[in-house]
Amino acid sequence: MAFDRRRRQKTDYVQRLALLKSDKPRLVIRKGTNNFHIQLISLGAAGDITEVDVFSKALRKYGWKGHGGNLSSAYLTGYLVGLIALKKNIKEANVDIGLQMSVNGSSLYAAAVGARDAGLLVPVGKEAVPKMDRISGKHIADYAQKLKTDNEKYKKQFSAYIKSGMQPEDLPKHFEEVKNKIGAEFGAKTK
Repeated sequence: MAFDRRRRQKTDYVQRLALLKSDKPRLVIRKGTNNFHIQLISLGAAGDITEVDVFSKALRKYGWKGHGGNLSSAYLTGYLVGLIALKKNIKEANVDIGLQMSVNGSSLYAAAVGARDAGLLVPVGKEAVPKMDRISGKHIADYAQKLKTDNEKYKKQFSAYIKSGMQPEDLPKHFEEVKNKIGAEFGAKTK
């Protein structure tokens, strides 16, 4: 049963060993259907030590009304993790996406860039990072603006946003507001 976790597709032991050899904490990013789970894990004498553990649901505390599993929430969750890590005097980490598929511009890298923008030293290649317009939700706002001419389609497509009390056209503005609230709690300077 030594490689049971590999057989069940839970752990890539080759990747894990390489990350552990770096002697830096791992920024573990896991994506679910409706949320992100981001942890900062370091290696201790008795095994893994979870230093920071945040679900994207924690963004609700800062007023987030958007979906918990999109690019915007991935970035904001990573940003929150990065600020908490810095408060705990953790300055750098390596990205660990596990057995999830690595795709340039994916939400996994949006989370890593959020942590990096918070001030955590996280190596992420420029080609992997989604554009800031997409992270802030500008593409969603633009689509909502186009769809507004067909009221039925608009209400059907964006029912969750409307139900939460937010107009989808305001997503980039809402994203910045939430980012500023998170930053203000930790005394971070926002761009």
